[in-house]
Amino acid sequence: MIVTKTEAVTKTKYKVYIDGQFAFVLYRGELSRYRVREGQELSGQMYEEICEKVLVKRAKLRAMHLLNNMGRTELQLREKLEQGGYPERVVEDALAYVKSFGYVDDENYARNFTDGRKDRKSKKEIELLLKRKGISPDIIERVMGECYGKDTSALAIQKLMRKRRYFPREASYEEKQKFMAYLMRKGFSYDDICRAFENN
Repeated sequence: MIVTKTEAVTKTKYKVYIDGQFAFVLYRGELSRYRVREGQELSGQMYEEICEKVLVKRAKLRAMHLLNNMGRTELQLREKLEQGGYPERVVEDALAYVKSFGYVDDENYARNFTDGRKDRKSKKEIELLLKRKGISPDIIERVMGECYGKDTSALAIQKLMRKRRYFPREASYEEKQKFMAYLMRKGFSYDDICRAFENN
């Protein structure tokens, strides 16, 4: 393996390219400690040592820091670590580490996410948001079954009506149609909207 390029990211951090491909990010002191220089050969043993002793340790700390700020799905955490320039195998090690302590649990994340939003967002809207966060369809289906009762959507609609000071019995036909279209765009079903309107 030949170090083909070292590119400064900041004053102290450098992207390292091996055989023309981006490999990882190291600090200036680490470049010097492991003798990583452009045009020099990097042995397989040295590559492994850099991954194990430097990158995996750093990726685990980074993952813990990211989770300390806010809950994340496995996909979100993976993307953040990849953006940080960690090789795929290092990312996998860091994910396995935080998952082993239960710090990343997509089902628990989906449940908390849904519980915190079901009173103001439609089931369809929440499902879409969870998909974008990388939650699997199986988990989404299970969580929706647990979190959504018969009247959950109607209650969310009623909350939106109060927030927007919309009162169906006092509204004109045009106002009713406009508000109904707004709710349908948010993913509420026609039946749930009618049920909520009847109860107000």
